[in-house]
Amino acid sequence: MRSLMILAALLIGSGTYMAQMADRMTATAGARATTPAQRTAFAAIQDNNQAGRRSLSIARDGGGHFRTDGRIDGQRVGFMVDTGASVIALNETSAARIGVRPSQNDYNATVTTANGKVKAARVQLAMVDVGGLVVRDVDAMVLPDEALSENLLGLSFLSKLKRFEYASGKMMLEQ
Repeated sequence: MRSLMILAALLIGSGTYMAQMADRMTATAGARATTPAQRTAFAAIQDNNQAGRRSLSIARDGGGHFRTDGRIDGQRVGFMVDTGASVIALNETSAARIGVRPSQNDYNATVTTANGKVKAARVQLAMVDVGGLVVRDVDAMVLPDEALSENLLGLSFLSKLKRFEYASGKMMLEQ
């Protein structure tokens, strides 16, 4: 588990670097740069009527991250999309707000974050809805607030989609 968390931390850093490099290459190739309004736009939901699929396009924010709102069991939660995180990671404040309150004994997993090693509690979320893309029975971890300033939308959600990719300066999710 320790090796997996170290690998996840390395993937987070390399993913951010690769996304920035892809943006530079796209701009160099003459692609139209996004406007400030496009970069700060929330997520735009699109229906692909031809195939009956739902997709979500998330614009990059000013800091280069992909942020979106979702719902966990009907409660609103803000996320940063993190393809390097193996699971959804929630801070304790957000988890408590949606009714997830692990006991001290539940904090039995050790994870490595940018802030070092911390104890986390494994939980399972019945339903996660991000822009109309609904996934059920999603693995997650709750971390102390001081270890996790914002919630991460990780692979336990993303891998259950048909696809997710970085294209044209946006994160595209499809179900």
